[in-house]
Amino acid sequence: MKKNLYKYLAGNEYPGRGIVLGRTPDGQKAIIAYWIMGRSANSRNRVFEAIPGGIRTVAADPAKLEDPHLIIYNAVLTHRETTIVTNGDQTDTIAHFMNENLFPGYSFEAALATRTYEDDAPNFTPRISGVVDMRSGAYKLSILKSCDGNAASVQRQTFDYPQPVAGEGHFISTYLKNGAPIPSYAGEPMRVTIDENDGAEFAGKLWESLNEDNKVSLFVRTITLETGDYEDTILNKYNAVEGE
Repeated sequence: MKKNLYKYLAGNEYPGRGIVLGRTPDGQKAIIAYWIMGRSANSRNRVFEAIPGGIRTVAADPAKLEDPHLIIYNAVLTHRETTIVTNGDQTDTIAHFMNENLFPGYSFEAALATRTYEDDAPNFTPRISGVVDMRSGAYKLSILKSCDGNAASVQRQTFDYPQPVAGEGHFISTYLKNGAPIPSYAGEPMRVTIDENDGAEFAGKLWESLNEDNKVSLFVRTITLETGDYEDTILNKYNAVEGE
């Protein structure tokens, strides 16, 4: 059963970082969303910055950056006819494996087999990742997480959606909800309704749904499957401090 993503997010103060992949209602576009949230000052001190083919996270105020580890990374990259989106530096790992083409058709899985969850005990934040074929709209999602906080046991789960349905998508996040420690996401990616053909409109609805205190940045990409052309929308809660 499809769920209303806006309602789910509005009722969850801290799902953490999230990825949505899907197809627009008109069936003409693939759609991607990625957002970051933060509870600490260091996590909130970030903005999305456009780079060729994607985005990276950067410090909103570099003078206040305490620890770039785990929070500064390329979040979205375009590799030939694939968009890669992740919540960490595994974006670069996936791009490297795809570039080398050592595992044709399975570079995504092979790359993530070399990675594990984040080293932020006791949360052991999952690494979530997705890839979208910019020709067909087919997509995959992955989560690398600990076994209920057991640092000695990693779980790698990949979900393959080769035939997306118009007006539908799948959502995965790092956390189920707020907590101490924060519980990792559990189960299959959530099947959700995609109700907008326009990326900016979709971004606006997602942004309004995310917790006001904890949301930090949001990215949405729509890809016209007939041409492979894409349009990106970036929303940042905080303003970047201009360097002198």
